Parts: sequence; C-alpha cells; structure tokens
Amino acid sequence: MKYILVTGGVISGVGKGVIASSFGTLLNACGIPITSIKIDPYINIDAGTFSPYEHGEVFVLDDGGEVDLDLGNYERFLDIVLHKDNNITTGKMYKMVIDKERIGDYLGKTVQVVPHITDAIQEWVERVAKQPVKDNIVPEVCIIELGGTIGDIEGMPFVEAFRQFQFRVKKENFCVAHVSLVPLPRATGEPKTKPTQASVRELRGFGLSPDMIVCRSENPIGDEVKDKISNFCHVSTDQVICIHDLSSIYHVPLLMEQAGVVDILKERLQLNLPTPRPENFMQSWRDLAERVDNVYKKVNIALVGKYTRLQDSYASVMKSLLHASIAAGYKLNLTFIDSSNLERETKIENTSLYYDAWHDLTNSHGIIVPGGFGSRGLEGKIRACQWARENGKPMLGICLGLQAAVIEFARNVLGLEGAHTTEANPETPHPLVIDMPEHHTGVYGGTMRLGKRTTVFRGDSKIRQLYNNKQQIEERHRHRYEVNPDYVARLEAHGMRFVGTDSEKERMEIMELKDHVYYVATQFHPEYLSRPLKPSPPFLGLILASVGKLESYLKDGQKLLQLQCSPSATEPNDKSNEQDLNQIRERANGLKIDAIVTTPGSSTEIQLNGTIASTSSIKQGSPAKMNGVHENGTD
Repeated sequence: MKYILVTGGVISGVGKGVIASSFGTLLNACGIPITSIKIDPYINIDAGTFSPYEHGEVFVLDDGGEVDLDLGNYERFLDIVLHKDNNITTGKMYKMVIDKERIGDYLGKTVQVVPHITDAIQEWVERVAKQPVKDNIVPEVCIIELGGTIGDIEGMPFVEAFRQFQFRVKKENFCVAHVSLVPLPRATGEPKTKPTQASVRELRGFGLSPDMIVCRSENPIGDEVKDKISNFCHVSTDQVICIHDLSSIYHVPLLMEQAGVVDILKERLQLNLPTPRPENFMQSWRDLAERVDNVYKKVNIALVGKYTRLQDSYASVMKSLLHASIAAGYKLNLTFIDSSNLERETKIENTSLYYDAWHDLTNSHGIIVPGGFGSRGLEGKIRACQWARENGKPMLGICLGLQAAVIEFARNVLGLEGAHTTEANPETPHPLVIDMPEHHTGVYGGTMRLGKRTTVFRGDSKIRQLYNNKQQIEERHRHRYEVNPDYVARLEAHGMRFVGTDSEKERMEIMELKDHVYYVATQFHPEYLSRPLKPSPPFLGLILASVGKLESYLKDGQKLLQLQCSPSATEPNDKSNEQDLNQIRERANGLKIDAIVTTPGSSTEIQLNGTIASTSSIKQGSPAKMNGVHENGTD
C-alpha cells in the first residue's frame, strides 16, 4: 500500500481537498485503484451536528456517515463510494481509545497521546486504506488529507502519528505533499514566499519533509519564485508545483499533470506506471474542462436557502447544478436568495432586501429549494414554492423543499388554514409534515434517517423518465421529518402526485405536480450522487426545463443533449430569438460586436471588443431597449 499525505500551510481553505482529489484523478487515469481519507482535527465525532455556517455542508455517504464536504470532492472526482471510516476526527480517535481503556485493553497502563492515540490513528489508517471503494477492488494508493494547517494544536497528534507512520510503512511507500499559499500583496505587486518558507520549516520541525510543495496563488507565478522556494525549502524546482486560480476546478488535474506530478509520484513511490502514457490520457477530463469553458448560453437558477451567507453550505447542490448545466450545454448562473428575505416581515423591516430578493427570484429561469432545519426562513421557502407553482416556473425541492411545497399546496389549494410542519409548529391544526418516531430520540447526531435507501416509482412521471424508467432507485437521505401519510389522498386528489415512495409505501419520496412544466420535489438528497460526467436526473430535469428542452429530451430516448458551443448560440428554428438579435444589431449603432450570446427567457448579452455586457429584456412585439450597457455585465 502506498500513501500520499496532503498537508496545508499558511491558511485553511487553500484548496487541499481539490489538490488531494486531483492526485487521485491522475493516478486513477493511470489505472491505479485509489482510496481517500479525510482527517478533521475537531473533537466532534462527526460533522452531523455542525452548523452550515461553521463548516459548510454535511456530506452523507451510502452507509449513513455524516462527513466533511471534502469527501464529496473525492467521490465526485474519483467516482468512488467512501465509508464513514474514511473520515477521521479527533473525537472518533479519543472515543475509541477511551472505550478500550474502560474495558481494560491497556492492562492498567497510563493511557497517553503517545503512544496510544498515535498508534490508534496509524492502525485506523492502515485498516481503512485496504477497504474497497469501487468495484470491490482493493486500493493500491491511499490519499490522506490532514485538515487545518500545520502548527494547529488540534492537529498535533496526527502530525506525530504520521511522523511515526513514515517509518512504519517504509520511505518508498510514503509521500508528503504540502499545499501552501503564495500571497500577492497589492502594496508590493510581487509574490511573497516567506509564509511558505515558515510553513515548510514548521513541518520539517515536526519530522515530516515534503516531497512536493504545491503553491496556491491568485495568478501564475514565475520561475524566480519557484527557484526561491526550492532554495529555502530544500526541494528541487521540479517538486515545486504552482496551481493558480483557474476558470474551473476541472483544470486542476490537467495543470498538475502538465507540471509533472505523475512522474514525481512514479519515482517517489516506485509506482508501476506505463511509459509512455497513452495518447488519450486524461482525455475525458480535457473534454470536460473544455466544455465548461466553451459554453456561452446561460441559464439563471435561483437557489432559495437558509444558509446563503456561506456558499459551501450548498456545495453539492452547486456542483450538481453545474454538472447538469454542462450536460445540457449551458453555463450556470446561480443566484443565492436568503429565503427570509422573501417573507412579508422583511418587506416591513427592510424593503430593499425584500424587493431585491423577489426581483432575483422572478427573473430566474428555474428555482431550487434545498434542504435545511428549523423554522427560520421556512415561510420564504413556502412563498417561493407558491410562486413557482402559480407561474409555471420550473422548480426542484429537496428534503425541506419537498415539505415546503406540500405545506404550500395544502394551504392554498386544499384550503387548510394553518397547515404546517410539527418541526416549526407542534400545535398546528393540520400537521402536513411530522417527525418519524424511530428517529426522534432526543439525541442529536446520527439519529436521522441517513444513507442510501430504496425509492419505488408509482406510475409514469417525468422524473421517472429522467431515471430511464427504472422500477426503483437508490438515493441518499438525511432527514428527521416526513410528509404525513394521512393527507396524501387529499393532496393527490387535487393534482399533487407522489410518484415515488419507500419500499413499504409508507413514506413519500418523490412529488411531481400534474400539468406543470417541471415541479418536482424529493425527500432524498440527489446532489450526493451527482458526478461531473453523470449528472443527477432531478437536477438535469430542472436545467432542461429551465431552458425549454425537457420535453424534447424526454421524447428523444433520454440521450444527453449535445453541447452547443457556437458563439452565436441561437436556436435553429427560434424566430423570436432571431428577431431579438436583429433588434440588437439595429440598436448597436456602430458598436463593434464580436459575438451575440442569448440566454433562455429574455436575457441577452453582447460581447463588445471582448468585454461581456448585457442589455435589458427585449420582449417580442415591443421596441428594443438598451438601458445603460455596463462593462461589468449588469444593467
């Protein structure tokens, strides 16, 4: 077994997860089975009780493990299925050691960080590294990401554990990659290497010597900087890899491959890799990166959520929308809307926030209402569902989004005044959403309905067609409340169809509104299983419906739409688009137009001398207007 330890320096959030995933992507492309482990030094047992504002989203695995969002990166990049033991926390380690101490496993010895905690960490890593994560094949390389930064007091036991571990598994089986920030202060205008030097010096002081230094920077850095880092950090220039900010994360593995990372790993870990590499090496990733960069038509999606201040709270939802947009041939333009700002109370307290939120919602091509917990912002989600239902706007609800859609329908279609969820109002006269008794133990953390569960389809539906007309599917869950089955018959009598249930037909899993272009909600979280080259069906349906192509897609045997990367981006038989383009040409008045880019609905952009600028809406049959074209792409 070979091990690659990825550490971080200077600041957290520097991109260790993407770098670690890219190592795996490169080795995977070489035909080497890969697994990954994420180490989080916090004392929590798992990520299940975190606030999304504290640590981003909670990613859920097949076995119900609630883990760090970086494991989502690993699964998406490598197309593997990880287990809850692939996420190590300080809490897990100490709990395991304390449990052993309580039953006398240490024979009365004084239990200490060294050797007991450090030994437990090493044993855990060796055990988990051998667990198959794809096609029941035992991995050959384990990539371990150590969270936080070198020098954090919480991470010290793990650093010491790996100092010992490198001798335990032998030098040729252990490699350290240190990811560090190279800042570019505006005052000096040149990259600064001192933070990286200090970080590497500290890492060496703890007994770990980096075999590779991955420098993260805003802009590309030159050879002079690489030479300086090489001289002061005791590595060759070839071992200094520079990864600057890129147009998409899909370019990262390609840039690392170009920098010679595969050859470094081959030599350092004595890997048996083919030489030379095949001509089509990483070709699927190159195609994916090119598609992302060369899509011009935009689709505007509004995400109505509770935790919009931190976008990582919806990391998997964002990635799933991106995967679906790429497959449909559109560039995703995602707008975050705080659901609280859609509520009537906000109109009184802060009028501008209220109208800005509604402006963003009504100008979107599609709406997604993701999951969440608690009562804050729930009424805003309910109002968003109502607007989408009444105005024929494509909408996808997830978990709490399904519950909000059901509550709204009960209030405004069934006329059940006061209909609510018992989570927000335990005394509601019409409990449309209730808690599941077996998951309401009074203890938080791991007590919800978690992990992969089976959903059985009922009858025909658009969402079933998107799943290729399967009889049943398996998706991951994370919820404690569900639709009250006592109200299902009344809801369905008025057009709200529950087209998917659990195996026992007691729990409502998928809702689809009759006679609506796309009004779908799921109790499960489809975002957890979306992949760059295999988008999640509910998300694909939302994007296709938002650009007016769902019906043609469903009639065409579920074949993925071919990307349309032409700069003109006009639909072949869309006369209204052609009229709009003619009006723009007439109104341009001599401006040099390099390209004209249309987006679904009424949004249109023109490219002036290489700069994207947008015009105001142009409606068919009305005179075209150009209300102040700005360079920043807004009007």
